[in-house]
Amino acid sequence: MIRVVLADDQGLVRGGMRVLLEAKDDIRVVGEASNGAEAVELAIRHHPDVVLMDIRMPDLDGIEATRRVQARVPSTRVLVVTTFHLDEYVLEALRAGAAGFILKDTRPDDLVAAVRVVAAGESLLAPAVTRRLIETYVRQPVPNAELTRRLDELTERELDVLRLIARGLSNADIGGRLYLSEGTIKTHVTNVLSKLGVRSRTQAVVAAYESGLVQPGEEPLERDLR
Repeated sequence: MIRVVLADDQGLVRGGMRVLLEAKDDIRVVGEASNGAEAVELAIRHHPDVVLMDIRMPDLDGIEATRRVQARVPSTRVLVVTTFHLDEYVLEALRAGAAGFILKDTRPDDLVAAVRVVAAGESLLAPAVTRRLIETYVRQPVPNAELTRRLDELTERELDVLRLIARGLSNADIGGRLYLSEGTIKTHVTNVLSKLGVRSRTQAVVAAYESGLVQPGEEPLERDLR
């Protein structure tokens, strides 16, 4: 059973998501929060699998709430809910440890699928949306000595994998591009996250753009992935 906390300052939105999610046999809503502080409290109390977190809430916004949830209940996955349009705060939520994000106008079936994906330990990296967000707000990488040092610890193959993660490819897709098994790719991904000191694929994507390893609008060339 996937246990979910809903965090949104609009009761109608929370109610709609509750009805939708609890119609599924494998999902149960264990709490509702109208602000970030309540979301953190409920996460600590219930240890849910997923928190659906709005960003713009009173008292404590979704960014800081995400950061606190990840610090106190690292096993809980935060799925940010946003209108996206010019919402630069989403990038900060990813830096804070969010596992991914969905749009508020997402189709009902896609919302359910997103909760299941995140609960299973995956990050929600829809290429078209995630790349647009990151490319919009990470235009000019700022030199970061610590990030550069960590990137230098990656092997050439791990760098290949990171480049493809940044393009939104799944483990299976990366394996196909690099002619490696999905199990081998999972091992590489684990190593990449560990060496970069990040918790999720989304944070690894941010690091790839911020470091300049991947440039906005750039597609990896076949010769770079051999």
